[in-house]
Amino acid sequence: MTYCVGVKVNEGLLFASDSRTNAGVDSVATFHKLFVFHQEGQRLIVVMTAGNLAVTQEVITRLQQGLSTDEPGRNVLLAPTLFDVTMMVGGLLRSVIDRDRSYLQGFGADVSSSFIVGGQIAGDEPRLFLVYPAGNFIESEPATPYFQLGETKYGKPILERVLTPQTTLAQAAKCALLSFDGTIKANLSVAPPIDVLIYKANTLAIGRQQEIAAGDPYFATLSAGWGTGLLKVFADLADPPWAADDAAPGESG
Repeated sequence: MTYCVGVKVNEGLLFASDSRTNAGVDSVATFHKLFVFHQEGQRLIVVMTAGNLAVTQEVITRLQQGLSTDEPGRNVLLAPTLFDVTMMVGGLLRSVIDRDRSYLQGFGADVSSSFIVGGQIAGDEPRLFLVYPAGNFIESEPATPYFQLGETKYGKPILERVLTPQTTLAQAAKCALLSFDGTIKANLSVAPPIDVLIYKANTLAIGRQQEIAAGDPYFATLSAGWGTGLLKVFADLADPPWAADDAAPGESG
């Protein structure tokens, strides 16, 4: 299983991905799922992957191979907009799945895969897209400043409560890591290392990249502080009046 988060705020973009993949409890491996295509001063493109590893690796490989061509429809460093880059990713995904679906499904393999594509190309604003398994996609907007891939349900609540376009990139990074913390605690198939990339709007540079390894001091402190804080807030909240031992039958607050 995978967990990836892409966030778009006014300050820029935040990308975070775990590196765990598994085919059962006795077959666990680490594969990075965050890929960067960079042209200094011209563009910064980030692609994160989830789903069938063979499918997603082929899509990424074909994107990388396209860098040696002079075709805007194949080379992400020549594509005029992030929309065109995302069209390219969706098209490659459809191509691989259409070719291999019947063979893979014959072995009981799940071919579904999805991607987050984001970044900025000179002359345009930072953009963030979610590519569905069918190859179609949507773009983030202020009301929905983030996308998730993979094991999304455990990390979603804090993203919903915290993130707005006004959230700073540092706060977005903290929020994303807490989202990972909740997911890791609930699902053993998601685990460090976590790859994080912070992109500041209009710099057209890679910005800050960080690998959060198992036992990372900041992540451990963040996790412990969040757990303690949640317990304190929980204890401070009033109990339901109708649950008290001395409440009259049918009493409500």
